[in-house]
Amino acid sequence: MLSCKSVWNKMAPLARCSATGCRRAASRTGLKQTRGPYRVPVASMSTGPTGGGGGGGSENMVYALLVGVAAVGCGVYTYRTVRGDQQRYETRMAQITSRSTPGQQTSFLQTQDSEVPSPASESQPAAPEVSPPAPLEEVPAPPEQAEEAPPAPPEQAEEAPPAPPEQAEEAPPAPSTETPAPAEEHTSPCSSEETPVETPTVLPGVPGHAPYLLIGGGTASFAAARSIRARDPGAKVLIVTEEPDLPYMRPPLSKELWFSDDPTVTDTLRFKQWNGKERSIYFQPPSFYTSPEELAVAENGGVAVLTGKKVVHMDVRGNKVQLDDGVEISYDKCLIATGGVPRNLQVIERAGEEVMKRTTLFRKVEDFKVLDSVSRSVKSITIVGGGFLGSELACALGRRSAESGLEVVQLFPEKGNMGKVLPEYLSNWTTEKVKREGVKVLPEALVKAVSFQDEKVHIQLKDGRVVITDHVVAAVGLEPSVDLAKSAGLEVDADFGGYRVNAELQARSNIWVAGDAACFYDIRLGRRRVEHHDHAVVSGRLAGENMTGANKPYWHQSMFWSDLGPDVGYEAIGIVDSSLPTVGVFAKATAKDTPRAATEQSGTGIRSESETEEVAASAPVASPAPPPAALPHKDDYGKGVIFYLRDKVVVGVILWNVFNRMPIARKIIKDGEEHADLNEVAKLFNIHEE
Repeated sequence: MLSCKSVWNKMAPLARCSATGCRRAASRTGLKQTRGPYRVPVASMSTGPTGGGGGGGSENMVYALLVGVAAVGCGVYTYRTVRGDQQRYETRMAQITSRSTPGQQTSFLQTQDSEVPSPASESQPAAPEVSPPAPLEEVPAPPEQAEEAPPAPPEQAEEAPPAPPEQAEEAPPAPSTETPAPAEEHTSPCSSEETPVETPTVLPGVPGHAPYLLIGGGTASFAAARSIRARDPGAKVLIVTEEPDLPYMRPPLSKELWFSDDPTVTDTLRFKQWNGKERSIYFQPPSFYTSPEELAVAENGGVAVLTGKKVVHMDVRGNKVQLDDGVEISYDKCLIATGGVPRNLQVIERAGEEVMKRTTLFRKVEDFKVLDSVSRSVKSITIVGGGFLGSELACALGRRSAESGLEVVQLFPEKGNMGKVLPEYLSNWTTEKVKREGVKVLPEALVKAVSFQDEKVHIQLKDGRVVITDHVVAAVGLEPSVDLAKSAGLEVDADFGGYRVNAELQARSNIWVAGDAACFYDIRLGRRRVEHHDHAVVSGRLAGENMTGANKPYWHQSMFWSDLGPDVGYEAIGIVDSSLPTVGVFAKATAKDTPRAATEQSGTGIRSESETEEVAASAPVASPAPPPAALPHKDDYGKGVIFYLRDKVVVGVILWNVFNRMPIARKIIKDGEEHADLNEVAKLFNIHEE
């Protein structure tokens, strides 16, 4: 009773207003009657006695009925309006709170549209592709339907507003036609919250992003990866290489592998060092690396190698690259260590397909396997080139000729082996050494034409001589790989080739270059480009450090070495050019002055791996031995030191059969001082020790 009374008190003003309206309407109706007295229709509705004086009770009953209907209608309207607003408010707040992803936001908007159905959706409640959300089933019917259900009297229509404001706010025109088709599958906030973005069950073979991307799979890339991981233990490094192999060292391909007595060496790629110890050409076994599929989710990071893929385009602004199969990889920091490709003579390239089939450009593991197989099946091989690679291969194949009868010919335009590096007297001595290995050496030989006749390759020289052979090995230098220069907008050095980089090996923001492809600024010797193993190690290591924020300049002088078999070898540093003035100091060699003895002492066949910069700070004290005599006879070049001078300053040093003294040579070049007597400087290397 109390609640009814409270409701009546609240509704009394509205009821009085409605009653007044009813009385006015009844009065107007009575005045318009022209056929019969006004009381006739009213008296027929009364239950009391007919006659005068009974009309007042009937009118009061009509008024009461109209007031009651108006009060009930107002109550229903008020209740449903307040209840609907409250539920819509709670639903919206819950959806806004749970909206955390773009997909969930779309689902919320669709749910909001479906909360107040449009006229089209009301006329078709059984649409199969849209199911009503569970939370909305508990919400009462919209107020529009409740108002239309009972027949509204004229008085209510006159006083009520033309349309509820909620309908105008929540029912946009045809929302279902404006919603994108793929998003129509989400019909409720529950579906968007219960279906988050799922991680693919099968990881892609190529990572879409690599914090550290290294282009090239050679020594420089591996050194950089190891340096990055040393400074950033959780780093994720991706190496992309065209080759099908994991990173490996190239020097044994032209040295120790040829002296192996293992018939399966081409499969195992394991070799014995000069000291008898066995090792693989690969830097690390496959278990060391993380698979590319798992790199993105590896908790502790790792180094992954993507083999058989080539980077063909580089977007430096977007920090991404494109592979030859169209796949894109984004990066944070990138290293270009693409190395180079072997050069070939134009006369060989123009000679035709048959000649090219019988020509090897020696560079990769596959080239070693091919040449090893060819050397066991043909009768003659001709090597064109007298530099490091050509001379090493000539000695290696010459050793094999003693067993199989293979004829090995080496021809080059210089006067002697390694004539561009060694002084003439030492180059001539080296040529004689190569001949003793069973090689037929043809110096000062320029190739004029090459042809294929009678299943043989005919090499015609400019002096009229003709060399007939079964197979040709072109060892005439390396062309740095700069294919990415155009798309990346990187500068290529016109004099030395390769990408121009600063002293920190940086070409552009977030891009570094290392190894054979880098034309770097040497703070001591000026701009240079070096094509040797130790430079790849040192420059790769420095680039990796700078990629992690070290900002170090390239001050380390890398070295290189070459072995003409197990008994003669040399190490060099700086600018070693036979066109420069040289000073050589030699002594008689002993049994320990050979590459074999050097590896026995250092424990590694890759001699540059055993040297450290710290040794230079503690260089050995010069021995008190007397200064060496004049240049000995050519047969006495057992061991010695050759200094290369520019403006009377030492810019290069070759240690001939002198090993484990490279830090001393590095310090001499770093000091950059003039020396009045280089014989005194030679004492620092203790070459006269027995």
